[in-house]
Amino acid sequence: MSDLKVKMPVLKEGAKPAVLCAWLKDEGEFVKAGEPLFEVELEKVVMQVEAEHDGIVKKQLIDEGDEVEAGAEVAVLEEEN
Repeated sequence: MSDLKVKMPVLKEGAKPAVLCAWLKDEGEFVKAGEPLFEVELEKVVMQVEAEHDGIVKKQLIDEGDEVEAGAEVAVLEEEN
């Protein structure tokens, strides 16, 4: 099993940092690629960010309510082999 880094995508060029509103999967839960993993608010719009890979949420690195820059690592997924 290997670890996969989940990074905050660029949602809008030149935008201010987004606020992580809610985790939609808890640590220890399995997420499939394409499933919503967390919600962020960017310029008064709430968006869901989907997982890019299948895996188990090993560690959430950002707390709900925290600001997060594009490209910042927000979680670690454990890839199942």
